Amino acid sequence: MSVTIKNPHEIEKIRESCRLLAIVHDEIGKMIEPGVSTWELDREAERLIRSFGAVPNFLNYMGYPASICASVNEVVVHGIPSKKTVLREGDIIGIDMGLIYDGFHSDAARTYGVGRISEEDQKLIDVTKQSFFEGVRMARPGNHLYDISAAVQKYAESFGFGVVRDMVGHGIGREMHEDPQIPNFKPFGKGKGIRLLPGMTLCVEPMIDAGTWKIEILEDDWTTVTQDGSKSAHYENTILITEGDPEILTLYRDGREV
Repeated sequence: MSVTIKNPHEIEKIRESCRLLAIVHDEIGKMIEPGVSTWELDREAERLIRSFGAVPNFLNYMGYPASICASVNEVVVHGIPSKKTVLREGDIIGIDMGLIYDGFHSDAARTYGVGRISEEDQKLIDVTKQSFFEGVRMARPGNHLYDISAAVQKYAESFGFGVVRDMVGHGIGREMHEDPQIPNFKPFGKGKGIRLLPGMTLCVEPMIDAGTWKIEILEDDWTTVTQDGSKSAHYENTILITEGDPEILTLYRDGREV
């Protein structure tokens, strides 16, 4: 495993990439309502990303055909946008996307309710988001990687939800996926994980299911769904390990989430 420590120049580049991605997420979030297709969300996201002089890093990554992942209801991750997938009142949708700006990647995900949603679905979204923040509390120098993982797992499972085990977070920088892998559960028998050091840039991304944690990948080799058909939520930010509290790079500077 080779985990890169970014220098101040690289950190500024990643910070700007993340700032731009936060703006795109904000604009796409405003579009989510009944009657909108996931294809429309994808087209607008790509337009916005390119308007900044950036490139959508999901597009053509290992053959992926779109600029965003749009994962509706039981789709955990990697939902492919389509004109046929039209949002309906009561759906939930995870939007995962990233961009490359001046050679550096950013990555973030949000889950939204479409119109009025059930209390149960809102709770799933809220717990998933909060599980990220519970994990990131542990993202301090001297702690270990699996301290983040254990905190995410403990919080999400305390509500009876399933924590996806087959998909993980990751390092990020000049590549979208760098070491280390960051599970959302503490792997049994794997020790504490690496020690966290200032200058590490990481993507922490809980994927939490209303039912079982088990997943299946459909015939398109991308779309990943819950095995029992329960709904799933996803929340991700790119973070920086500092000398003190972690910096969440894909939030606005004042800390307000887009």
